[in-house]
Amino acid sequence: MMQQYFNDLATGIEGSLRDNPESKSPRKMYALELARLGGRLYSGKDRIAWCGIVAPFDLLSAMGVTSCFVEFIGAMLASTGMVDTFLETAEHAGFAGDTCGYHRAVMGANLKGIMPEPDFLVGTTCPCSGGLAVMENLALGFDKDLYVINVPQESSHDNIRYLADQMKSLVQFVTEHTGETLDEDRLREAVSYTNQARDLMNETYQYAKQVPSPVNGKLLDNFGIAMALLLGTPGAVEVCRTYRDEFKSRVEKGVAGVEGERFRLLWIQNRIQFKNPLVELLEKEYQAVIVNDELNDITWDTIDPEDPYIGFAQRTISIPFNGYIQHRIQHMQKLAKEYRIDGAINPCHWGCRQGTGARGLISEGLNEVGVPVLNLEVDCVDPRNFSEGQARTRLEAFLEMLESKK
Repeated sequence: MMQQYFNDLATGIEGSLRDNPESKSPRKMYALELARLGGRLYSGKDRIAWCGIVAPFDLLSAMGVTSCFVEFIGAMLASTGMVDTFLETAEHAGFAGDTCGYHRAVMGANLKGIMPEPDFLVGTTCPCSGGLAVMENLALGFDKDLYVINVPQESSHDNIRYLADQMKSLVQFVTEHTGETLDEDRLREAVSYTNQARDLMNETYQYAKQVPSPVNGKLLDNFGIAMALLLGTPGAVEVCRTYRDEFKSRVEKGVAGVEGERFRLLWIQNRIQFKNPLVELLEKEYQAVIVNDELNDITWDTIDPEDPYIGFAQRTISIPFNGYIQHRIQHMQKLAKEYRIDGAINPCHWGCRQGTGARGLISEGLNEVGVPVLNLEVDCVDPRNFSEGQARTRLEAFLEMLESKK
C-alpha cells in the first residue's frame, strides 16, 4: 500500500514535469524528492534505518543507507487522511490517547505491519524522550539493534567533541550492520551537497523576509524539518535551488505570496498535518501570511568536508528544540524581528513538551518583543479531536485583535 502510494506520487510528478517543464515549482520538486525517499523506504531493496529527528541523515546517505525519522510516517498518514485507523490500533494496544499523535500513529502503523523492517535504528535524545521511547519500542519489536545518540544540551568545546565522537562511532556501527565501509570521497561529496543546500536555503529565507514576502502559507510548510532528510544528496540541492530561484524572481518582480499582504505571522513548532481550512482562512479573509515557521532557519555553519563530524555535532546541538527553553525563545524573538512578525500561532501539540509544555513561556517571550501569540488546543496529527468551528472562532478573534493594533 505505502510503496504504491509513494511510487504513484513520484511517477505522477515526474510525468507532469516531463509533459510540461514549465510546471516545475518549488513545492512540486520538494514533494517529488520526499516521494522518492518514501519509495526507497518501502522498496525492499535499500538498506533502511529508522531514526530520531536529529540523526545525521547525510552521513547515513554517504554510507548507502536510506534513513528517515519515524515522525515522517505519522505526518504522512495524517496528510493523506489515513491516520485514524492507526491511531485507534495504537490506543487499543495500550498507548495512551493523550500522548503524541505522531508517535501513536507510528506505533499503530508498526502494529498494522506497514513499517518496513530496518537494518538498524538510530535514536536521538533530542528533541524528546517520547521519540526515543518509540525508537526503543520499534527496536524491540523488530529485534534490531539501536544506536542512541546522546545530544548535549549546551554548546561547548567539550560537548561538541563528545557528540562528534558519537558520530564517528556511528560509522563503525553502520559498518557492522551493513558490511558497508565509509568511502571518504563519498562522504566529502555528501557534505558538499549539504553545504550547497544550506547556502541555498539561507538565500531562500533571506528572500522570505522581504516585504511583501514571496511566501504563502503552503510553500514553506514543514520545510526546514523535512529538508533534513534530503541533506547529503543532489536532490536536496535541486529542491533548494528551485525555491531560491522562485523566491528571487518573485521579489524582483514585486510578486507577493499573498496579494495585499496585511499581517505577517510566525508558525510555532510544526504544522497541523491533516487537511484543515485555517491557512485558507488566514489568506483569503484577512490577507495574513505565514512568512516563516519556527524551524525554517539555518542555525549551523558550513561543514568542513575534511572534518565533518565537528560540523555534524554543531548542527545537531544548534537546533532550537535542543537545550533550555530560553535558547528556543531567543531564537523565536530573533525570527520575529527579522521577519517583522505581527503575531504568532502555536498549535500546542498535545502530549508534547515543546508544544503544550512550553506555551506559557513562549507567549511571555514573544510578548516581550511585541508579538502576541494565539495558542490553539490541537493534536497536529489526530483529526478526531479537531474542532473547526472553535479554531475558526479563535483565529478570527486573534486577527481582529491584530487589526486593532494596526
